[in-house]
Amino acid sequence: MAPTYDLEFFFDPICPFAWVTSRWVDEVAKLRAITVEWKFIALAIVNEDTDYSKFPPAYPALHGLGRRLLRVAAAARASGGNEAVAAFYTAAGERMHHDGVSVAVFGGEAIPENLVAEVIAAAGLDASLVSAADDESWDALLRAETELSLSRTGRDVGTPILTFAPGSDHEASLFGPVISSIPRGDAALELWDAVQTLARTPGFAELKRSLRDPLSFD
Repeated sequence: MAPTYDLEFFFDPICPFAWVTSRWVDEVAKLRAITVEWKFIALAIVNEDTDYSKFPPAYPALHGLGRRLLRVAAAARASGGNEAVAAFYTAAGERMHHDGVSVAVFGGEAIPENLVAEVIAAAGLDASLVSAADDESWDALLRAETELSLSRTGRDVGTPILTFAPGSDHEASLFGPVISSIPRGDAALELWDAVQTLARTPGFAELKRSLRDPLSFD
């Protein structure tokens, strides 16, 4: 029997806001013993019909990198299950965001040549997974999970997408929360309860402000 999870978390590893939200979820998981299934939403697929001239110049390269990393994550899941995806995402997020790769690419630097192999090694996974980065056969799975996530929220969203109590009568999904720093302890639990309540409120659609604090990955 397939395991059941308390939350499905759809991510693209290049998104810094998804990374911050994922570390908040990881904090909640430790405090509440909730289970999280890590699933895929590829920004390269979400934006495939978008005119990239409207984006900053680094976006095409970063979205392409996100797709390559997600292919490896899909292959890691096939061989090692959800725990392998969690380890890979943690390693990818550390490299992309804590180590400043995403900021460097935004600044015009090239993506490090051995980045994917370094992430795989840091995650403690089989080095042969690196071949999946350029294996387009994984794209059908990435597209299916991307479409699944968007079917739950509508298409005018980004990453991450969270589905609470997937497969149950209480299933509810939201884009976000978009947060600039990682709540810890009681603050993490308070935010979890609030977001879950909003997600499950009939008719609730959106709550937003555009003012943001500087990103912090600590």
